[in-house]
Amino acid sequence: MSVRRLAAEQPEAFAFTPENLDWAKDQLKKYPQGREASAVLPLMWRAQEQCGGWLPEPALRYIADLLDMAYIRVYEIATFYTMFNLAPVGRYYVQLCHTTPCWLRGADALKDTCRKLIGEPGHVTKDGLFSWTEVECLGACVNAPMVQINKDYYEDLTPESFEQILLKLREGRKVKPGPQDGRHSSEPAGGPTTLIAQGLYAEAPAGDSRADEGELALADDEAKNPGAAASAREAAVPKPPLGDSSGLRRK
Repeated sequence: MSVRRLAAEQPEAFAFTPENLDWAKDQLKKYPQGREASAVLPLMWRAQEQCGGWLPEPALRYIADLLDMAYIRVYEIATFYTMFNLAPVGRYYVQLCHTTPCWLRGADALKDTCRKLIGEPGHVTKDGLFSWTEVECLGACVNAPMVQINKDYYEDLTPESFEQILLKLREGRKVKPGPQDGRHSSEPAGGPTTLIAQGLYAEAPAGDSRADEGELALADDEAKNPGAAASAREAAVPKPPLGDSSGLRRK
């Protein structure tokens, strides 16, 4: 990992807003006395949100004082975790995944779009709206290539659809997150590929008593103990396959 340093230009001071300070005090109550330093990550995250997406050096000292920690310990955390930005970012902070699945699916072309509309990595546009960086896997490989903008994922991108997203954000228009090619969630792009055999979901044969009794599917509440917790289940009793006529013979 490359060396991460604090930005050269820093604000003079930092303090939580009254609302964030109350929130921070509630976080400290979660930990035993003397273990308040365990709250350092959520407090740093909240400070970064308050500062518009980055952590200035006065905020690190403020948090260290709040948790009775040495400054160097908080500095070490801030410079280790890449989720903490040590320099200002744009209002729309684009994290572009370039791990193997996204790279194979066209992440290089998305990088070209970023350079075209935003500039080089780490550069904040003059209007303060955009900055971007290249990151490792964001966990949406099945929808590659993808980017994260602030807290939302935008997936199944092409250079054209990605450019439209950035232009809409610049214009102040809403953009729907998720897949951008029309598919739902992470379903196969070309439609279902399994469990598609003819007759797989056929109704019960004529004369099967279960057809009249509505027993073709096991409803979830059939397996529950009335009045018991949702996790409580009766012992599983397998039902015979649709073509089994043993029930009719017993009659």
